[in-house]
Amino acid sequence: MPRFEKKEFKKMIDEIDLKSSVKEQGEIVTQIIHFVGGIKRTYDGIYSDTIRQGQFTKFKCKNGALVMINDNNVLMIEVFPEADE
Repeated sequence: MPRFEKKEFKKMIDEIDLKSSVKEQGEIVTQIIHFVGGIKRTYDGIYSDTIRQGQFTKFKCKNGALVMINDNNVLMIEVFPEADE
């Protein structure tokens, strides 16, 4: 097995397309996130190819925001495609 430096390995992981089902909704989507306790937040202009999951789900928005959400606090996420501009 070839040895990689940490920087090279991270780049390889970042480039892997996990074929997220969200990407099926379109390049840019809106998400309504339902949190524990009944709070809902709507995020629009999300680039679906930037969504990364771990302990935190991370994604980038058209307005330049990077959003990080602790998955332990989420009950459900609704995803809607946005119309092409």
